[in-house]
Amino acid sequence: MKKQKGFSLIELLIVVAIILIIAAIAIPNLMRARIAANESSGASQLRTLNTAEVSYSTAYSAVGYGTQAHLGGAATPCVPGSATACLIDNSLATNYNNTGHSGYSFQVTLTANNGNYDASAAPLVVGTSGVNSFCSIEDGVVRKDVSGAADTAHDTCLGFPSLQ
Repeated sequence: MKKQKGFSLIELLIVVAIILIIAAIAIPNLMRARIAANESSGASQLRTLNTAEVSYSTAYSAVGYGTQAHLGGAATPCVPGSATACLIDNSLATNYNNTGHSGYSFQVTLTANNGNYDASAAPLVVGTSGVNSFCSIEDGVVRKDVSGAADTAHDTCLGFPSLQ
């Protein structure tokens, strides 16, 4: 009898079928893990914006709160001032060149006379890059909106549950 070398077609098909079954199980879990990581990053960046707002309003009390551009600074080295406080990275100050970061887009909106601010982090594509959106106001509490909407209204944000 001649000794057979290699694998038969049936053996190869069985291996391919097993790989496809494992991939079908793993890909949804990978997507959920990616969304969870994006949401964690979005909430963390919102906390960074809150800290920067408190520092800015303390340092420039005559101005009040600042926009993202006021909190950052493009020049190297950055020279602090009320127009560019150098409190956050310039990529966050420019909302990562308007493309977002880790699947989220960030926005800071000032109310009249800079007495209040509304900061939000919304998924770029709801359901793909993130599920929940996050918001925060001058109390520094990060709140979660399960709809994923990019709403930064002060009173609307107060109605959402806070992150634990």
